[in-house]
Amino acid sequence: MIEIFDTTPDTDVEPAEYARLLGYPRGWRLEDRALELSDGARAWYRRYGRPAVYVRQAETLSLGPASIDIEGVTFSSSRLLRTLRDAGAQSVMLVAVTAGAEIAARARELWEEGKPDEYFFLEIYGSALVEHLITMTGAHLCDRAEREGLAILPHDSPGYPEWPIDEQGRLLDLIKRTVGREGQRLCVSIEALESGMLRPKKSLLAVFGLTSHVDRVRRLRDLNPCETCSFLPCQYRRAPYLRLDSSSAAEHPGPGKDTPAADRREQYRVNAKALKRWTRERLSLDHRSDGTIDATFRYEGTTCTNSGRPLKFRYRVTLGPREDGYPIREERCDPADGDDGFTYMCRYLTNADDLMGAIGDEKPLLGRQLDDVLGWSRPDCAAGCYCQPEARLHKWGLVLETIHYALQHEHE
Repeated sequence: MIEIFDTTPDTDVEPAEYARLLGYPRGWRLEDRALELSDGARAWYRRYGRPAVYVRQAETLSLGPASIDIEGVTFSSSRLLRTLRDAGAQSVMLVAVTAGAEIAARARELWEEGKPDEYFFLEIYGSALVEHLITMTGAHLCDRAEREGLAILPHDSPGYPEWPIDEQGRLLDLIKRTVGREGQRLCVSIEALESGMLRPKKSLLAVFGLTSHVDRVRRLRDLNPCETCSFLPCQYRRAPYLRLDSSSAAEHPGPGKDTPAADRREQYRVNAKALKRWTRERLSLDHRSDGTIDATFRYEGTTCTNSGRPLKFRYRVTLGPREDGYPIREERCDPADGDDGFTYMCRYLTNADDLMGAIGDEKPLLGRQLDDVLGWSRPDCAAGCYCQPEARLHKWGLVLETIHYALQHEHE
């Protein structure tokens, strides 16, 4: 059985990945003030950061009709279940990575010192680093598996599509169960809150499937981890990294044009079942006589502190006519009428005006066609609150993809 504990992992985040999470378009090179801030974040972390990676192979794996049993612990991720079953997986690797508590503490200090730019770049660097750590872990596991005639599958985590985030604590307890003394140091430093969020927040738990059916991984696109792996120099790469593929979604025609719906469906980052449900339950579209559309989306989440208090926000988006490619003309996000859940967010409690001002001022993709959301490189963040910029951009992505999906399917 494999067990790895590493307190000196590779932390050299790819510049393109860092720029992507910062919200810059593909191919953008940081310069001037932005380059200074990014270099400052990297330099601070090299000196003070304390990353850690823990990996162990599970002793048992059993796949049921609708659940996964790992060492006697049941999980309900339907997507992970399909991945493991389709690949004929014999085992799974349990992974915990963290950028450490120090980076979050320093980011909070920068905010309190009135340095929002430095705060933002360090916050995003922490998110980029967590992605980098899980990517490098996957690359390391791929290397070991390849030499043994095996294959590693794409990782999955609580909070990802089709895996409830409230199973986060269950996975953490499982990872902690049989770890050795060194691994215990890492796992004890991570805790799962009642909301499912992790502390330190720049941490991630994941499950990688392991299979001897290498031919299935090579043949079936959904089983190929290479398309989501940013470790470009990997000698075992079987497929291009999709975020760098020149035939990406950003270069396809808009929703009012001639791209087949089936082709566009493959470009959504959100699961199609979730988009369909949100279209039915959370979205309303008002078609005006001049061809413009008013879209209203109702978001429901929880705070990451205060025992996960419910909160509700309302998103309003105005789109231009279909023949113009549905240009995004107006965007607005506000707390839902009568809901006070937002007042319990940690950033609201420390600086309410700045937080609510940021939420109201953010208007991603304003002036661009709605179809651009398919190629928008936005952060992956499962946080239900609005305290961090990446969490807010992630939610805007969910909203805009739901609107896009609804317009594609409203006449079906």
